[in-house]
Amino acid sequence: MFIKVINPNTTWSMTATIEACARAVAGPGTRVEAVSPEMGPASIESHYDESLAVPGLLAEIAKGEEDGADGYVIACFGDPGLDAAREVATGPVVGIAEAAMHTASFLGRGFSVVTTLGRTTGRARDLAERYGFRDACRGIHACEIPVLDLETDPDARKIITEACHEALETDGSDAIVLGCAGMADLCARISADIGAPVVDGVAAATLTVQSLVTMGLTTGKRGEFAPPPPKPYTGILKGFTTIR
Repeated sequence: MFIKVINPNTTWSMTATIEACARAVAGPGTRVEAVSPEMGPASIESHYDESLAVPGLLAEIAKGEEDGADGYVIACFGDPGLDAAREVATGPVVGIAEAAMHTASFLGRGFSVVTTLGRTTGRARDLAERYGFRDACRGIHACEIPVLDLETDPDARKIITEACHEALETDGSDAIVLGCAGMADLCARISADIGAPVVDGVAAATLTVQSLVTMGLTTGKRGEFAPPPPKPYTGILKGFTTIR
């Protein structure tokens, strides 16, 4: 089985961390490859960033189809381009926010999300409602740490851990969902520090895709997620005319 993990930003050092976390949970016989697109933002911290990350993401889906990928993980907590990716991918496509929230719902009556910047909390709330977790998601908390600073700020783990502990106490939650793929490698240590389950969406999505492929399941193609109708695209999107 070949699972392609796509970090929609272009920061390859973060992609390497994401790949290590995905490989750590993949089962025997599952090959995991993480990539960043050739074009897009260095980090995704706004609706603008998210929109401009999608073409590069879809180009990586197209490459994965050529390379025989069995399934895909979108490794950004905004789950950018998820619906479009499901239209063009043969195998299942899972976003890390989607997988993390589903996983957290198995661990208790409610969970809290701890993410990076306050400006992204609205998007996280939208996704919780879309995925059916409006009531189970008891709170969304920002650390006010920019995504790229997760790799360089020596206090990042401490700040995130404190935010997770405060979220548990404030929301009365049973589990924490980490709201950024760049936090994936902190999951086990934070869980040990706060004494509660902490869900990393990269691991959750990787195992979800692996399970779906093992069961022979993929996106239904009878309606909304059928391949998009062919039509010409122009300018810098000209190459997307043939992405199917």
